[in-house]
Amino acid sequence: MGFARLASSRALLRATSALIVVTMLGSFAALSTRADAKTSVVAGGKRTAGPAARPTTTLPPEPTTTEAPPPEPPPTEPPTTESPPPPIMSAAVEPGAPLAPPGSYTFEPYAGFGAWIDVYDWSETYGGGAVGIPDIDRMASLGVQTLYVQATRWDAVTPVLEPERLLSLIQRARADGMRVVAWYLPDLDDPNDDMQRLAAIAALPIDGLAIDIESRKVADVADRNQRLLSLSAALRQRLPGQVLSAIVLPPVVMEDVNSNYWPGYPWAELAQYFDVWQPMSYWTNRIGGWRDAYVYTATNIDRIRDHIGNPNAVVHTIGGIGDTSTPDDINGLVRAAAERGCIGGSIYDYRTTGDELWAPLQALRVG
Repeated sequence: MGFARLASSRALLRATSALIVVTMLGSFAALSTRADAKTSVVAGGKRTAGPAARPTTTLPPEPTTTEAPPPEPPPTEPPTTESPPPPIMSAAVEPGAPLAPPGSYTFEPYAGFGAWIDVYDWSETYGGGAVGIPDIDRMASLGVQTLYVQATRWDAVTPVLEPERLLSLIQRARADGMRVVAWYLPDLDDPNDDMQRLAAIAALPIDGLAIDIESRKVADVADRNQRLLSLSAALRQRLPGQVLSAIVLPPVVMEDVNSNYWPGYPWAELAQYFDVWQPMSYWTNRIGGWRDAYVYTATNIDRIRDHIGNPNAVVHTIGGIGDTSTPDDINGLVRAAAERGCIGGSIYDYRTTGDELWAPLQALRVG
């Protein structure tokens, strides 16, 4: 549903980026020294932008055989009364002053009921801007507590996509009493460019920052993991003390559905950089026993906590897809989130969520 603008060259990208960021967002001026940084995140190839089709979600290849029935989720542990763990700091990996004041990103935005929009929903560049101010007001009226908005794409001409339009949505959401978490999907082809975009997003008036970890554009898994971890370390160094979220692939996809999808997903290594886990438990992509929203959601949460070695890891679970989910699915999501002690939940995404789903989704609200 739209095509990406073509960046004529790397130099044009950075020149255009600097001009728009300085003009539209004065707070982005600190990013002008980014191009002079002596330390690279990790070596990467040059980008070329091309046409983009709207991805409604991650769609891992289905196996050639019927998916095996899932195991029964293990018994639920008693709810913990412990406070969420503080962010884990990494060692400095590149120069640059911190981008956000201490305490500005907390766990609070991930608590309760969230709604998601991507660039294909709100931007003129990629989708015609179907989602606008009236939709933000509608979300608030439906009880949404946090807006999750994709702030840019890897192939966008500017580090922050359509900053004036994006800012209007962010400001309206906050005026309506919602919190805002901005998210970005790095393709890891050029992690230094990914870092530039993340730094620009972090300068927005947002309440949280989430990284969507699902791109397999870098074919070699070892190289992909190295780039991902280097980027994560660089982001942690630039945002010391801030709560950061990882939007992650569901373990069931990589372990039961297709073991070749991303072997060696670096769970344990990522745990030192991220504080909140948001698994994309899209039961609507599954068949057989894994199509059960409760079982699929609960199992992915359990496995993530096991892989990172933290039974009390902070989780905001994501289900979906909206237009192929039912109220029974939402009830399963709510049940799994409650039993597993999740701090919040949501489904993907706002535009695809049918009217009949909003009432059961409000069970995810807190406060």
